[in-house]
Amino acid sequence: MMSLLQKPVSKFLQVLFFLLIMCFPSFFAFPPNSSATSFGAAKYAVAEGNNEAEALLKWKASLDDNHSQSVLSSWVGSSPCKWLGITCDNSGSVAYFSLPHFGLRGTLQSFNFSSFPNLLTLNLWNNSLYGTIPSQISNLTKITKLDLSDNLFTRNIPLEIGLLESLIHLDLSSNNLTGQIPSSIGNLRNLSILLFWSNKLSGSIPSSIGNMTMLTRLDLSTNNLSASVPREIGQLESLVELSLSFNNLHGSLPPEMNNLTHLKILHLFSNNFTGHLPRDLCLGGLLVNFSAGHNHFSGPIPKSLQNCTRLFRVRLEWNQLTGNISEDFGLYPNLNYVDLSHNDLSGELTWKWGGFHNLASLKLSNNNITGEIPSELGKATGLQMIDLSSNLLKGTVPKELGQLKALYNLTLHNNHLFGVVPFEIQMLSQLGALNLAFNNLGGSIPKKLGQCSNLLQLNLSHNKFIGSIPSEIGFLHFLGDLDLSGNLLAGEIPSQIGQLKQLETMNLSHNKLSGFIPTAFVDLVSLTTLDISYNELEGPIPKIKGFNEAPFEAFMNNSGLCGNASGLKPCTLLTFSSKLAKRKSNKIVILILVPLLGSLL
Repeated sequence: MMSLLQKPVSKFLQVLFFLLIMCFPSFFAFPPNSSATSFGAAKYAVAEGNNEAEALLKWKASLDDNHSQSVLSSWVGSSPCKWLGITCDNSGSVAYFSLPHFGLRGTLQSFNFSSFPNLLTLNLWNNSLYGTIPSQISNLTKITKLDLSDNLFTRNIPLEIGLLESLIHLDLSSNNLTGQIPSSIGNLRNLSILLFWSNKLSGSIPSSIGNMTMLTRLDLSTNNLSASVPREIGQLESLVELSLSFNNLHGSLPPEMNNLTHLKILHLFSNNFTGHLPRDLCLGGLLVNFSAGHNHFSGPIPKSLQNCTRLFRVRLEWNQLTGNISEDFGLYPNLNYVDLSHNDLSGELTWKWGGFHNLASLKLSNNNITGEIPSELGKATGLQMIDLSSNLLKGTVPKELGQLKALYNLTLHNNHLFGVVPFEIQMLSQLGALNLAFNNLGGSIPKKLGQCSNLLQLNLSHNKFIGSIPSEIGFLHFLGDLDLSGNLLAGEIPSQIGQLKQLETMNLSHNKLSGFIPTAFVDLVSLTTLDISYNELEGPIPKIKGFNEAPFEAFMNNSGLCGNASGLKPCTLLTFSSKLAKRKSNKIVILILVPLLGSLL
């Protein structure tokens, strides 16, 4: 009964409300900026949100595998703001789309970019997305960050990328992109970070790149770029990092690069550059990391490099740089790594190298450095790697190097060093590689080397070492490479070497070693390369792969080796017995003669 009464009353109220509006329209008018406007905007935002949701769901449906569908399981309904990877602005429109490192597999061909007019960030790095980057990406007119790095995208970078004029951060690195860098890239005048490294881009660096004067990071390394560096690069005076390594760039660097006074990182490694390094390379004094190795640079190290007191890492190896290392190289309290090897540098190593307390790696090999190794180098206690090989160094190996407790690699071969291996070498408990070959070192091989228990490589070849091989070498259980060739070593080979189960290469040739090869050598199961030629060894060789497969040259010019190897005579019981009997008779003669001589005296 009550419901029957409510219907006429409700009808009456509706009619009354309509008449009031007709009679007093101004009373019911919505003022400007009222809730009616908000209601309309909200209604529009909902419609837009639905449009964005539909676009996202369509893209989700296009992804290839169950994993991708599972990752996006929260993508249901018509309100994307709470979906994984989606963040909306205050109006409910998608502003941030970020799904890095989720293993998504598919393309962007079904992604409707025009449905996202308010998108500021699109971050899909480190997935398995493939195919081309669609030209429709230019519809993201408000986007400030675009990161599609670490995917499988192919083909060209679309020309339309130059329409994204709000971009601040663009990262397309670590893909399989080909073709040239589009000149339209120069339209991105707000860009601060441009990363195209590790692709297959070819052609030249477009001169329009000089328009992007806001750039602080530019990384085009590990591509197939060719031609010379455009002089317009000197207009990028805000650059903090410039990386052009691992390309086919050639020619001289433009002098305009001297304008880049804010650089902290400069990588020119592994190209075909010629000419001189930039004269004012470190005029700003900010350079921290500088690599220009594996090029064809010539001339001196720039004097301005002495201003780089913040230098941490320097790599200039494999060029034709000249000059005096003691004059051109300054004091760098933060220096950690320096490689100037394979150049034409001269001069002497001075005491100042001992002041580099943070130095971990010092590589100056294959130059024309003279003088002695400074004892002060022992004060650079952070050193892990020293390579001064193939220079003109003379004098002795400083005992102070024994203070370098962290030293892992000491390489001094092919110099004019003399004297003995210092006793203090035993203190280098972390030493993994010791190469003193091709010097004039003499005396006995120190027994204490056996305490360097982490040694992997030991090369004392082509010196003047005398005496026997110390049995303590058998304590070097990790040793993989042993070269004692070209010395004056005598006596028998110690059986303890048979304990070196990791040994792969052994060269004992060109000495005066005698006697039988120890039977313990059958335990050298890792041995693949062998040379015991030009000694006075005799008897059977061990029946292991390393000996059986060695060429005849590895055994030649000995006193009578035999066995199952190329060029050797097979061992017969008669031959072996006679040799053994001869050795025993020699020992008996000695045992008889010694007391007789004693009684005569």
